[in-house]
Amino acid sequence: MNFLAHDTLAGYARTAVDLRSRMVDYHRSPLSHDWLDAFMSTRLADTAQPPTPKVLDAIRRISALPWRDGQPYVVAPAMTAVVTAAAQALDLTGEVLPDDIAPDDRGVLLLPEPVYQRDRTGAVTSIGAITWARTTTATTGAASWFICGWADHHDPLDPAAARRREQMAARPDLARQFGPYVLVTLDSLPIGRPIAARPDLPVIDDADIDWQNAPDGRYVLDEAAMHTKVSAALVYAFWRIQAQPLATVAAAPADRATRRRAVRASIRHDTRVVMLRRTNPLAEPGDGDPRWHYRVRFFVRGHWRRLIDRDGNPYRIWINAHIKGPDGAPLLLGEKVAVLAR
Repeated sequence: MNFLAHDTLAGYARTAVDLRSRMVDYHRSPLSHDWLDAFMSTRLADTAQPPTPKVLDAIRRISALPWRDGQPYVVAPAMTAVVTAAAQALDLTGEVLPDDIAPDDRGVLLLPEPVYQRDRTGAVTSIGAITWARTTTATTGAASWFICGWADHHDPLDPAAARRREQMAARPDLARQFGPYVLVTLDSLPIGRPIAARPDLPVIDDADIDWQNAPDGRYVLDEAAMHTKVSAALVYAFWRIQAQPLATVAAAPADRATRRRAVRASIRHDTRVVMLRRTNPLAEPGDGDPRWHYRVRFFVRGHWRRLIDRDGNPYRIWINAHIKGPDGAPLLLGEKVAVLAR
């Protein structure tokens, strides 16, 4: 994985700069061009008109630009459930997005805990990062958000990543050229124009469906059940949630070495970490130690808790999935989060 399971704000800043500088290097490699050519050829295989070199060059520039000078955001793992639930309930059909819906014209959204996408054939892949950039069509002047979904290339739980590693086992020269993330989706959202309904997906023959198991305890979005494409739904949900009172956006402090590396790579180092907001710490009378009090309830997925016994030996226990937060507080999952959409 690209992020540690438990990280500090400074650790998030260092990791974000490292990942983005490596992605900038990746986009300079021949492999990035070959991957995009193959990706677009597969994506447009059913169309009569293949992408022109001019179109491919434009997509290369737009997909690479946010990694270099886009505003970096990191979604803390506790916020992943909230963003994913909002995306799952989202339906943007007929909505008209204003020009200022995104917090920045270009940005990189990094997910330390990836979200997984299941396509129509049953295949599962991770989404570990999403980039967006505001674009304008030269001929019509129409503006849109160009959105790219990126899989975590080193995710040990991602079936697609495992297949790539198997395919590259005999080509270590190519394996070394990969960046930490691999382009897996291209989406767009129009600005100032109604979002069209998603067309009906073609029916897949049962013989072509190879249902893959998703990693246990992870968030999975089924492409066939979504009203809006997965990457676009996730990034829009993030745009709305990070501006809501339930979220807090903290500047991650970058140490001197991190800042110098960012300068050498010509990338931004002012990473922002989006976390679930808590109230101010309140001390109960007489107990002395402040305690955090949540204003909302949210689902916590099942996980292992590491402990140490009285003899100093480490062991772990399984914590079942549960709801955390005070009784009667709003539950941030399911249909209730649809209010975050317009």
